[in-house]
Amino acid sequence: MQDTLNFTERIGLDDRETLRAEGVIPPFDAGAPVVRDGFRFAGTHLLLDLWNARSLDDVETMEQAFRSAADAAGATLLNLHFHRFTCGGGLSGLALLAESHISIHTWPEHSFAAADIFMCGGAHPYQAALVLRDALRPEFISISEHRRGIQQ
Repeated sequence: MQDTLNFTERIGLDDRETLRAEGVIPPFDAGAPVVRDGFRFAGTHLLLDLWNARSLDDVETMEQAFRSAADAAGATLLNLHFHRFTCGGGLSGLALLAESHISIHTWPEHSFAAADIFMCGGAHPYQAALVLRDALRPEFISISEHRRGIQQ
């Protein structure tokens, strides 16, 4: 995989093997296209609507759910950030992954959350979706899949 952003240089590492040893590079080629159903594409982007969900303003629960989701997907977590709005006002969160991201925006006053999971390479976004479902326990969940960068 080509380091087009000079990532190794910016963080002061000599080569990609040092990154792999530090656990930053996933064990597969995150830049490799996904091939499924006769199509090649950059990655799978899942959009989730979670209705009558729980823990929508609980940063600790959400943080643990995101860590577990990344782990279940076989993704490499690079950074995690949440912002909690006024008490009961919901939160926004982002897990930055080597394979892309997991994000969420919540509206506890409506028992609703909108999440998205975008992963490339050999990561498994549906596994991450299952973890979020189990953590937030919605009464109803809608998931749509978008294949990004599709080629025939």
